[in-house]
Order: sequence, then structure tokens, then C-alpha cells
Amino acid sequence: MTTMITAEMKAAVGAEIQHKRSYPVSASDIRRWATAIYWPDQPPAQYLDSDEAALIAPEELNPFAWIVAESGTANDQTPAVSGNDPDATEMRMGIEGPGLRRQLNGGLEIEYGSPMRVGDEITSVRTLSGYREREGKLGSMLFTNFTDTWTNQRGELVKRSHMTLIRY
Repeated sequence: MTTMITAEMKAAVGAEIQHKRSYPVSASDIRRWATAIYWPDQPPAQYLDSDEAALIAPEELNPFAWIVAESGTANDQTPAVSGNDPDATEMRMGIEGPGLRRQLNGGLEIEYGSPMRVGDEITSVRTLSGYREREGKLGSMLFTNFTDTWTNQRGELVKRSHMTLIRY
């Protein structure tokens, strides 16, 4: 079987694809997110506490959902890339992709660390974790793995996600 994984792609494993930094998490962010995820029920009191210093965010809170304070890609000179392009990963790193036409989510695993609190600024760093290939009914498939690590301004792990993208 010929491989889709080029030497450039192999060399990119472990490299940063994208980084982001959030604006500080606010009490309002926490309360609105909790309201949305528990709707139509009332969120637990821990998310509505009037003492902002005691508020912790639901684990699912995404501080990057609307707007970010800072964002960049591994190769900031790369033109804007559509996330729907199956070669977007490699394009963001300034290398040639495998040229596949379709993609789908192959799964997500998440581990949580320190909870987000009012005032936390979250930094996300997405790296390319690896590639592997497999034959399927529709031909060759490329499994691409990513790790997205979120830390707060104190350097504490907030969340680590491992995602698989299947392209064919």
C-alpha cells in the first residue's frame, strides 16, 4: 500500500497548529453557560452564587465560543483556511496536505483539571498528535489525531482534549 503520509507530514507531528487566548471569564459567562446547559431546569446553586469569588464554571464552558483576545496559527503567513477543507490541518502548518475530499469526526476524549473561575484567562494550544492509515470500504482513510490543551494564567491544566479526524 502506498502511504498518504508524506515526510513533511511526519515531521509536523508534535507541532503546534493553532493557539488562542480568551478574555477573562466573567461571572455572567458562567451563569449564562450554566443556564443554557441545564435548560429548562434551573442550574445548581453553585453556578448562581452571588459571591463571584466562589463561582466555578461548568466543565463544558467554552471561553472561545464567541470572541477571543488573541489567536494565531503555526504559520501566521498562511492565508485564511476554511475549517471545512479536508487539508486545513496541513495548510495551517504551511505544508501540503494529502488532497482527500471528505472528512468526519472520529471521536473525542476529554480530561478535566482545575475548574475555570471568574477572572481566568484560558490559553488553548492545539497540536498535531499523529497520523495513521487504514483501508476502508471507500478506499484509503487517514486518521489524524490532535491534542488541545487549555491552561489558565497560573499554568494549571484546565482541560485536555484528544480528537480524531477521519479523512478519505
